[in-house]
Amino acid sequence: MIFKNISKTKLSLAFISLVITFFVWQQGLRDSLNRPSVSFDISQKEQEITALAVQSIPTNLKKFFISDDPVDQINNALSQVLFNELSERNKLIRIISSKLNESIIDKNISKEFENKNYKLLVDELEKKSIDKTYKPNIEKFDFFKGDRFLYHLLSKKFDFDDSSLITKSFSSKMFLKILAIRLIPLLTIIIGSILAFKTLWKTISMKKFEWKEIKPLDLKLIDMVLLISGGFVVLGEVVSPLFSISLVELFSKNISIEVSQSLKIFFGYLFMAIPPLFIVYYQIKSLDGQYIFKKDYFQFNFLPIKDAIFQGIKGWLTIIPFVLLISLIMNSLIDNQNGSNPLLEIVLNNNNNYLSFILLFVTTTLFAPLFEEIIFRGILLPTLSRDFGIILGIIVSAFIFALAHLSLGEMPPLFVLGIGLGITRIASGSLLSSVIMHSLWNGLTFFNLFLLRT
Repeated sequence: MIFKNISKTKLSLAFISLVITFFVWQQGLRDSLNRPSVSFDISQKEQEITALAVQSIPTNLKKFFISDDPVDQINNALSQVLFNELSERNKLIRIISSKLNESIIDKNISKEFENKNYKLLVDELEKKSIDKTYKPNIEKFDFFKGDRFLYHLLSKKFDFDDSSLITKSFSSKMFLKILAIRLIPLLTIIIGSILAFKTLWKTISMKKFEWKEIKPLDLKLIDMVLLISGGFVVLGEVVSPLFSISLVELFSKNISIEVSQSLKIFFGYLFMAIPPLFIVYYQIKSLDGQYIFKKDYFQFNFLPIKDAIFQGIKGWLTIIPFVLLISLIMNSLIDNQNGSNPLLEIVLNNNNNYLSFILLFVTTTLFAPLFEEIIFRGILLPTLSRDFGIILGIIVSAFIFALAHLSLGEMPPLFVLGIGLGITRIASGSLLSSVIMHSLWNGLTFFNLFLLRT
C-alpha cells in the first residue's frame, strides 16, 4: 500500500494542507484574472521612449525603429480601452494626442481626475479646444517636467520649445535604450535558437539524452506534499504574510511608497521562504537523526564553478526561444492576457528610487532563484524522477512550479521555463546550474523593465 508505515498524523496534515492549497491556489488564479497584463504598459513605455529618441535616431535606421508615429500608436492603443478604465496619466495622454475629429473633452471631464495638477491641465486643454490660438503661460506646465514624455506632448499641443528638457544628450540616451531593448532580446533569441537546434540534432543523432546521476533525498511523496502544500503554501503564502506585512508597515511610516512596496516584497519573500526551508531542515534531520549539511543533498556541485556557470548560461539561452514562442501563441489566441506578476508593474513604474530597485533586484535575481530551485529542482524534481521517471518528473515539477506563481496568464510560459530548468538541472547534474539559469532569466526581465524608465 502507498500509505503503509505512514503515521496518521502525517496523513492528516498532508490532507489538510492539500485542501487548503486547493482553495488558496484556485482563488489566487481567479484573482490573477483581475490583474491587468503588464505587456500593455511595456509596449506603451517602449513607444514613449521611441518618441523621445526620434531626433537622435539616424535617418537610415528610422525605418527599423519607427514604422508608424509612436504617439499615434500609443493613442490607437489607448483608444481600444474604455476612457474611464484608463489611469489618470493615460487619460491625459489620450486627450492630448487625440485627433482633431475626436471629441474627447467635455465640460465634465475634469471630474474624472483626482490629481489637482491634472485638473488644471485639463482646464488648459479645454481652453485650447475652444480657441485653437490659445497659448498659456508655459510655467503652468513646470509640474510635468518630471514626466518628460507628457511634457513633450504638451509642447506639441501648445506649440512651445521643450529643448531645454528634451536635450540632444537625453534623446541620445533614449536611443541607446531603444537599441538595447530591441537588440538584446534579438541576440538571445538567435543564439538560443542555434543552441536549441544543435542540442536537438545531437539528441536525434545519438537517439538518447545524456542524463547525469540523480541523487534524491530519501524522502517519500507524502513528504513532498507536506513541503509544497504545508510549507510553501499554508505556512509560506497564508501565514507568513501576516507577519511580514505587519513588520513592514511598522517601520515604513516615514518612507516613500516605492521603498515601502519593495520592502513588502523583500520581507514577504524572505518570510515565505523560511517555513518550507525549515521543513526541509526537519526532513533532512529525520533521515539521520541529526542535521549535517552535505552538498549531495541538493547536488549544488559548486566546483568546478565554471562548468555550472556555462551550463546555466547555455540552458538560459536555449529555453528563451521556446518561452517566447509559447508567449506569442498565447497572445494570438487570447487578446487580453491578464494576470501578470504585480512585481513587474512595480519595477516598471518605479520613480527612480534606487534603494527600491536594489531591494527588488536582490529579491528577483538572488532570493527567488535560490529558494525556488532548492524546493522545485533540488528536492521535488529528484524525488518525482526517482518514483515516476525523469521525463514525468520534469513535467510535473514544471507544472507545480508554474502553478505556484498564481498567475494564469503567465502559466504556459512559466511551465516551459520550468521544463528548461528541470532539463538543465538533470543534464548538468548540478543544482547551481539551474539557479544561475533562473537568475539570468529573472535578471534579463528586470533589466528590460529597468531600461523602460524615462
